[in-house]
Amino acid sequence: MTNATYQVKGMTCGHCVNSVSTEISGIAGVSDVQVDLASGRVTVTSAAPLDPATVRAAVDEAGYDLADA
Repeated sequence: MTNATYQVKGMTCGHCVNSVSTEISGIAGVSDVQVDLASGRVTVTSAAPLDPATVRAAVDEAGYDLADA
């Protein structure tokens, strides 16, 4: 298992958290997504390291922006 933390910009409410969680959870190999609304941090647990472009696409699909590392 691998954990990675991302910074997501634009989340302001519980609906935002649910949207981001749902989209990232749909990525193959992802087993858990934890979103901290206050900080904008999203911690993803997956079977193997994820391609950052895949995570960015999921966050974009949810309507938010992945901060540049």
